[in-house]
Amino acid sequence: MSISRNIPGGKRPKESDLHSRNKGVINKEYIGEFVYGGIDGAITTFAVVAGAEGASLGVTVVVILGIANLIADGFSMSVGNFFSTKAERDNFEKHRQIEYWEVENLREKEVQEIREIYAAKGFKGSLLEQVVEVITSNKDVWVDTMMKEELEMVVGDKTPFKTAGVTFFSFILVGAVPLLSYVFIGNDLISGPDLFLYSCLLTAVALSIVGALKSLVTEKNVIIGILETLLLGGIAALLAYYVGDVLEKMFM
Repeated sequence: MSISRNIPGGKRPKESDLHSRNKGVINKEYIGEFVYGGIDGAITTFAVVAGAEGASLGVTVVVILGIANLIADGFSMSVGNFFSTKAERDNFEKHRQIEYWEVENLREKEVQEIREIYAAKGFKGSLLEQVVEVITSNKDVWVDTMMKEELEMVVGDKTPFKTAGVTFFSFILVGAVPLLSYVFIGNDLISGPDLFLYSCLLTAVALSIVGALKSLVTEKNVIIGILETLLLGGIAALLAYYVGDVLEKMFM
């Protein structure tokens, strides 16, 4: 007896087709890292710019503080992402080795656990025993099944280095946007009084794009994703601006 599922059209998609469809032009596995790195970069850098403007610290100070924050916070966030992803993979591997040991040393107990898992899914009689026999005949399949069905643990394809790299790249790329108007002042492209206004507009555009990408990750409405991101950025900027203004009046 064979176990199969009917697939519409009679054809099962190839694994390579599914893999390439998942990657496409942009690897969707890493969109989450890009989105949240970009949001954090734009909001934190814009908050620095707004705080410096509120305190009337001048263009040079804005650029210095902004770039210093961009590099330091971007590196810090990517390091945190690296260790978070590594910890998840290490934890998965630790439990995986435990399952291998149990399969080797507690075979009957593990066989019974497989039987109970698939009995709970509705398998009965000879079909249940066939499923148990097929799974337990391959140690790797057996352990993978226990990891997923018993421990509910699945490891993704994302690596610590790639997640950290994508996070740092997006933080720097999107986080640099609030500083663009201040950098270009040296080329007389933008007049001094309009610097913060242009920074606000550029940051709003950047946050809107990242907010739209965020909706792909969270599967929310694109408009809602954009508005949420703009709202968070606006609140952070207002807080930073007025804190800078108050501190400037207190100490200067």
